[in-house]
Amino acid sequence: MRETTIDQLAAALDQGSPVVDVREPAEFREGHVPGATNIPMGQLSARLSEIDRDRPVHVVCASGNRSSAMADVLTANGFDAINVAGGTSAWVRSGRPIEK
Repeated sequence: MRETTIDQLAAALDQGSPVVDVREPAEFREGHVPGATNIPMGQLSARLSEIDRDRPVHVVCASGNRSSAMADVLTANGFDAINVAGGTSAWVRSGRPIEK
């Protein structure tokens, strides 16, 4: 599985890279990486058609644990999935903005 840092994620976002946040909706509403799409991990397999297969997709959760497992699921389904190390918590700690 590929993994990226928060700095690399910020650069990828500047290039329009998609981000899937696999946290639960209540967590997502509390604050998320700008532009992220919320697909909770329990729904990911059923919602694969919502994700662009032609571009690398960054996968984020709160800390990087759930997103790591879900990046593996995406990779097994033919996606170029990249886990975001440290997750949304690391994004917030870095001082970057969040959306609510």
